[in-house]
Amino acid sequence: MNLPLILRLDVTGQPVNWIPWQEAVCLYARDRVAWTAGENRFSLHGGASRLTGEVSVIEINSIIAVKGENRRRLRQLAPPLNNLELFRRDRHLCLYCGKSPKVSQLTRDHVKPISRGGKNHWLNVVTACRRCNTHKGNKTPEEAGMPLLAIPYVPNVAEYLVLRNRRILGDQMEFLKMQFKEVDREWKM
Repeated sequence: MNLPLILRLDVTGQPVNWIPWQEAVCLYARDRVAWTAGENRFSLHGGASRLTGEVSVIEINSIIAVKGENRRRLRQLAPPLNNLELFRRDRHLCLYCGKSPKVSQLTRDHVKPISRGGKNHWLNVVTACRRCNTHKGNKTPEEAGMPLLAIPYVPNVAEYLVLRNRRILGDQMEFLKMQFKEVDREWKM
């Protein structure tokens, strides 16, 4: 069965992560689903009862809130940084030259180089093509004469979940979009 991932929320409605439908079924079966949202529902058929012959059916929603979970304190934490989500955050563009090379030609560049005290953090990394990364070297963008086309930012949990999953249902995307940061991220291109 090739169902999309289910959006798991805490009981307050904060996004937590994507889960496979099998995990969602277990949450329903253990009566851990506090409430549901979204328009998409999936009917899953199980086995037949030996006594009645009736086939079991469970319906799961595309968005579920789980009882007993409250992730408010985690909202302030930065999501884990990896190249896949970094490249998606930056729209697979080199933030120095603006070109969109093949993924194999994309690299992570530290705006303030690590050798000069820069950190490996969302606010200090951008997507760069190999050519620009090599040309910039151990300099800041200003020193290299290579101004950034966009300012790096830390995605919130909702934005990060969108970066992590490319097969998002419309109702899931609408739910997550309501939690995107209101900050206007200006692209200079």
